Amino acid sequence: MSKCDLCDKHLCFGIKVSHSHRRSNRIWKPNVRTAHIILNGTRKRIHACTRCIRSGKLLSASK
Repeated sequence: MSKCDLCDKHLCFGIKVSHSHRRSNRIWKPNVRTAHIILNGTRKRIHACTRCIRSGKLLSASK
């Protein structure tokens, strides 16, 4: 799964350009981890990017 449930960050597509200017398609994936929150008294597993985990959005989503 390459999508954050909190901020909806997902795959980005682009073109890799070499030194000789050959072009090929590539994908940038977000750094997504599985995390657990307690929502309405039950433990729930979500996919969150490390930016959301580090900034504290994970804690605010559990309230």
